Amino acid sequence: MEYSVIIIDDHPLFSRGLSQLIETQESYKVNFIAKNRTEAIEVFKNNDPDLAIVDLNLGQEDGLELIKEILSMKSETKVLVISMHDERFYAERALKAGARGYIMKEEAESSVITAITTVMNGQTYLSENEKKRLEEMSGQKKTQEKKEPFDLISSLSDRQLQIFTLIGKGIGTVDIAAKLNLSIKTIDTHKENIKLKLHCGSSAELRQMAIEWTSH
Repeated sequence: MEYSVIIIDDHPLFSRGLSQLIETQESYKVNFIAKNRTEAIEVFKNNDPDLAIVDLNLGQEDGLELIKEILSMKSETKVLVISMHDERFYAERALKAGARGYIMKEEAESSVITAITTVMNGQTYLSENEKKRLEEMSGQKKTQEKKEPFDLISSLSDRQLQIFTLIGKGIGTVDIAAKLNLSIKTIDTHKENIKLKLHCGSSAELRQMAIEWTSH
């Protein structure tokens, strides 16, 4: 049996390299490459890929929301996230969105193949470090006081993290509201709640932290 694969990533050079790696495995064929949500959704309207490999950072588009959208269309498709985003902050969110695995782009090629095989076998793939971290988190609840500033980001909801990331990319409230199809008042409310969760005393402090987060 040959599995059909779609790669969703906005870096063509990376997509081509990943495609070549995947096709060293006899059972896999990369039939589709999409640079953004629009291209990806168009593929899923007319096709049934067995595996979607999704980068969470698709310019100003949100990969977590795209995973949910894909699975609402094709629930049988297995999703593997491959991303530059630190797994400490995004792996658990990706799994909750419906992904079957999460791997960082910096991992070795052999690990990528292992991740793909694991996911296609119906199991969950995470790095050993992330498995251990999640086990520790489930075994003991950390207090807010003991957390480093960036650790607090894990307390944000998916929507709050989406807004926080857009702030870090220099996008203003009006544009964020338009992009997410929400009111300016709703965005402002989210921003106030984000400030509380991240212990930011001002909008300027929040913006600076968001900039550091998106570039770290």
